[in-house]
Amino acid sequence: MHGYFGGYALVGLLGLVGVGFVAVGLGANRLLRPWRVTPEKLLTYESGVDPVGEDWSQSHVRYYVYAFLYVVFAVDAVFLFPWATVFALAGFGAISLGEMFVFLGFLAVGLVYAWKKGVLTWV
Repeated sequence: MHGYFGGYALVGLLGLVGVGFVAVGLGANRLLRPWRVTPEKLLTYESGVDPVGEDWSQSHVRYYVYAFLYVVFAVDAVFLFPWATVFALAGFGAISLGEMFVFLGFLAVGLVYAWKKGVLTWV
């Protein structure tokens, strides 16, 4: 596969192979699995607790805020590890250090904002 569209054709072919692989796996699962409906299988089940009471319950927003903050700092770690491996290479010193301080500064501003708004208190 040569030429301008050769790379795109290869990516498309690999995509089709991947979709076919998933389709064959799901089809085999559908054909080979045991299928017997029982009342226990149809019962709603979450977190190891049988459903009790109303079907509507509210969760406090702080759970979502903590999850969002976790995602933010997990993404921060994803960016820090590759930067730490490249930092020691020649030609990446001062510029990459400055860029990383700008990145960490933005995260620090967000953390200080969340702290000032009282998001990080568990009351």
